[in-house]
Amino acid sequence: MADKERKDKNMMPPRGPRPNYQIWIILGLVAVVLGISLFRQTGELVEIQMNKFEDMVQSRDIKKLVLVKNEEQVEITLKAEALQNAKYKQELDRSSPLGGLNANGPHYKLKIGSIDKFLDKYEQLTKNIPREQQVDLRVEERSDFTSVLVQWGFLFLLLFGFWMLMRRMTGGGGPGGQIFNIGKSKAALFDAESKVKITFEDAAGLDEAKEEIMEIVEFLKNPGKFTKLGGKIPKGALLVGPPGTGKTLLAKAVAGEAGVPFFSLSGSDFVEMFVGVGAARVRDLFKQAKEKAPCIIFIDEIDAIGRSRGRGQVPGANDERENTLNSLLVEMDGFATDSGVIILAATNRPDVLDSALLRPGRFDRQISIDKPDIVGREAIFKVHLKPIKLSKEVDTKKLAAQTPGFAGAEIANVCNEAALIAARKEKKEVEMKDFHDAIDRVIGGLEKKNKIISPEEKTIVAYHESGHAVAGWFLEHADPLVKVSIVPRGVAALGYAQYLPKEQFLYQTDQLIDEMCMSFGGRVAEDIVLNKISTGALSDLERITKMAYSIVTVYGMNKEIGNLSFYDSKQSEYNFQKPYSDATAEKIDKEVRALIDFCYQRTKKLLSDHRGELEIIAKELLEKEILFQTDLERLIGKRPFSSLTNYEKYTNGQEEKKEGARKEEARKEGERKETAGESPVPTEIKAAE
Repeated sequence: MADKERKDKNMMPPRGPRPNYQIWIILGLVAVVLGISLFRQTGELVEIQMNKFEDMVQSRDIKKLVLVKNEEQVEITLKAEALQNAKYKQELDRSSPLGGLNANGPHYKLKIGSIDKFLDKYEQLTKNIPREQQVDLRVEERSDFTSVLVQWGFLFLLLFGFWMLMRRMTGGGGPGGQIFNIGKSKAALFDAESKVKITFEDAAGLDEAKEEIMEIVEFLKNPGKFTKLGGKIPKGALLVGPPGTGKTLLAKAVAGEAGVPFFSLSGSDFVEMFVGVGAARVRDLFKQAKEKAPCIIFIDEIDAIGRSRGRGQVPGANDERENTLNSLLVEMDGFATDSGVIILAATNRPDVLDSALLRPGRFDRQISIDKPDIVGREAIFKVHLKPIKLSKEVDTKKLAAQTPGFAGAEIANVCNEAALIAARKEKKEVEMKDFHDAIDRVIGGLEKKNKIISPEEKTIVAYHESGHAVAGWFLEHADPLVKVSIVPRGVAALGYAQYLPKEQFLYQTDQLIDEMCMSFGGRVAEDIVLNKISTGALSDLERITKMAYSIVTVYGMNKEIGNLSFYDSKQSEYNFQKPYSDATAEKIDKEVRALIDFCYQRTKKLLSDHRGELEIIAKELLEKEILFQTDLERLIGKRPFSSLTNYEKYTNGQEEKKEGARKEEARKEGERKETAGESPVPTEIKAAE
């Protein structure tokens, strides 16, 4: 029943925006005030001078006279026959913009300076007129209601508009200015009503991090399990890792699993142009959190406010960010600390954070979230492939092996790109080829088959990429080639070679030198075949130079420089001081140049010895534009170095684990039977032992 109601609710059309009744009220008031004002203007009488009034009296055209004492004017109403006179009719018609002549009057007004003088004047004018033909002069005092209404209407309209402005500025009128609410926290609250739907199952590939953070969730659900032994829950946990590895996703999973109020905001939400706002928002955030305790506060990108104090500050200046950090430090572990508020934070720059923020008591744990290995990538692929219609040939183990170094966000992008590519080709299922194209799209950029390239440039690119392929094929420690292409990709890449890096964390000197020689393959091939070099080796030379300087100055792999490392992980990017003398700098440059020259000559000899294979692959590339590893095996034979790929290592490891688990189960079963007096350990176990 609940599912049906939820389905009916989802099928309902989305509600449109709520009407803004306040705007209509203001418009209505404006219309009323303007209408009254217009009515007053249309009812304005034609003002005349004393000489014309005398003519009217002498002509006996006046029907009624009213003397308004408080306005010091006389209102004149003409007779019906006088209104037909052209000299009055035209004048009165012009004074009525809405058209139509008011026969009942009044029609004219006469401003008087003094009432007594006017009465004397009027008595003189009517002295020669018979009494039966004279017009009685009536004296009145009146209040102008329309004038009062217009004045007070505009005042009320002004007050109402000011009230509306204040309401919007304090947040009551929806989005639009929070000037009087600026010190309030901007944290989004997720509680029982707005529960996060993400769980730990969605955060795949983060098993170690989940074990660390699951204790926090377990404490919030069952605090007695820990407190009965005298333990205390960590006050905070800092999630550290490269972008896209799932730090925010893991925090969302904590919110979904814990079932307690969850405040989520970014470090930049504390930053404002006004002084003291950040500190006020921190205090307001913790005030709300203590009212909702037990609860979790998640601050994403905490490095926006948590940078080391005093770094890069102008002497004598007031750093608002430092004030915000000071307030955060006090709230996290000050005198007024209350239990039940747990803080999670995420950053990909832990090296810039203040040491006071990282100490135990504030962030008791630093949970490292690295890029997933092949097992983690397979788990992430399984999560993102659930909503996709897959072909039976799609193997998540192969996909995980072909995406080394990919973070969770990049894997999600690969799955989405593969579905889009299959839909573009009007397929009913997403095939393995679509995933290969998606991986190429993510790594190398968009294919540009329509890009016009001259035959000369195409030949240069073919020999360049063939040089990389041949050098990597005959170098023992080079990464195995997956695919080489001369189809343009990305912004400026005219060729593209994809390799399958090994899952390793430590590199030896000969491995790094082989990598440098393989990177030199393109430039050397151009030099050998065409006797000219091009600008196409820019990215290769950049990589080679960085690796050479790392070998000499970072890893201590050079005999002349010795076991020294000039790398400082906490060095500021604006620090121009070198930790070595000019003589050492000259020696470093000399050793780097010697190393690069050695790699260049080694690669040149290698490609000269395999010139025939280089020509074969280049001609095949010019014809087919794309070659795979199987094509290279067909053209120049198998690679002389036998090494298992990541996929083979992974699948063999999985089989070994299954076999080990099967033997262990058989051994336990044999022990159980032997204890029970049954037959001894099975013969297959004895033979295996």
